Amino acid sequence: MKNRDSSHYQRIWRWHFYAGLFVAPFLILLSLTGMVYLFKPQLDNLMYPELMKVTPASQTLSADALWTEARTAMPDASLSKYLPPVSPDASAQFIVRQGGRELTLFLDPASGALLGALDNQWNLQAVARALHAELLLGTTGDRVIELAAGWGIVLLISGLYLWWPRKGPGVGGILWPRMNQRGRLWWRDLHAVVGFWGAGFLLLLLLSGMTWTGFWGDQFANVWNRFPAAMWNQVPASTPLARSLNQAHDQTVPWAMENTPMPSSTQPDEMAMADTAMPPSSAGHDHSAMNHGAEHEGMVMAERRISLQQVVELANERQVTPGYSITPPAGKSGVYTIALFADDPRNDATLHIDQYSGKVLADVRWQDYSLVAKTVETGVMLHTGKLYGWPHQLAMLLICLMVLLSAVSGLWIWWSRRPQGRLAAPPLPAKLPPMRGAIAVLVLLGICFPLVGASMVVIWLLDTLLFSRRTLKVARAS
Repeated sequence: MKNRDSSHYQRIWRWHFYAGLFVAPFLILLSLTGMVYLFKPQLDNLMYPELMKVTPASQTLSADALWTEARTAMPDASLSKYLPPVSPDASAQFIVRQGGRELTLFLDPASGALLGALDNQWNLQAVARALHAELLLGTTGDRVIELAAGWGIVLLISGLYLWWPRKGPGVGGILWPRMNQRGRLWWRDLHAVVGFWGAGFLLLLLLSGMTWTGFWGDQFANVWNRFPAAMWNQVPASTPLARSLNQAHDQTVPWAMENTPMPSSTQPDEMAMADTAMPPSSAGHDHSAMNHGAEHEGMVMAERRISLQQVVELANERQVTPGYSITPPAGKSGVYTIALFADDPRNDATLHIDQYSGKVLADVRWQDYSLVAKTVETGVMLHTGKLYGWPHQLAMLLICLMVLLSAVSGLWIWWSRRPQGRLAAPPLPAKLPPMRGAIAVLVLLGICFPLVGASMVVIWLLDTLLFSRRTLKVARAS
């Protein structure tokens, strides 16, 4: 390798080292939690069969009657979301809040019997998803995950540069590991080969995952996630955005809808309520208890709200694919929201319903999404392994294992060669090459991902002012 090429290699190897040391633990965590969430349908049915499955029946109770049964069993609970049965042998689910906890209640649609409950924040899937999204640390964890994803791109680009063949003919150690190697060289081959074959898939995972982050993802959505103004100008809008319905451990509305304003219900005045016939509520249906915080409302106003079953029937009339959820109104001006974050994004649906008149204030489907929104939604479903059934799940499992193996092998290579008590970063070349191309790539990444750009500046300063001097002192002392 020529001196100039060797200097470039050492410099990029050093950046690859720093990126890997930071990113690898997160790649391991994200791979493991991703594999758990990847097989959510199978794991839920395996772990909670008595909650998920029921005996099919020809007659089932209305949504309001089921909610009455749920409140009888848990009178101090307030409704956050209702999930109608997705099939004849599936249970009905009510997500409720009780004493600071969020629970899912599972009911038999035919008898109304309470089959059991799960804590929504402390079950296997919820913990895996929250770790995957924000490390169980809220906004701080979200920013750390975003940094890790951005530095993952730096890791990937620098790794491909280091992988690029420079020595004569032969593909051993490039396209597959050399079987005659042992020790560190074997691990190096494994790391390079698995990293190469998994590079494109890892890039897809990183970019599609970045769209859900709280900083870069929000900025990206603000620029690209737009709908025609006419879809919203004809209805009263409230301050909250639809993203307020999403949580780290649970997804309600699709990404394409997160930045859209929540419409407001039109409150009928007392005279209009006395003179105008409104859709009646179901018998025994306690509307005020359906609010997120179970706010006290006037009985007259509450009785004018349409029933939960009417919203179910509206979803059926509008041909919303089963699997949707219904979020009840929050307050007097809130709306019912029918939302389907579908495995196949072409079935996505988000409907906002006036809580008093039952008027559909917004009905947004796949055909209303922009090209960018369609691309992002498709990327997310590819990311989660939901688009093409179990073959897709197995393919994503293989990709997760490749990412996991590449991260573990990289850490092992570093640990096995690391002198006691030292970081052992690759040494800087005696004369630093200009590296205009590499710097241009880093600058471009820093502009595209501001958090990553800011951290690059910090790492560069630390490397220049602190780490490099320590390395030089150690070298002189030896």
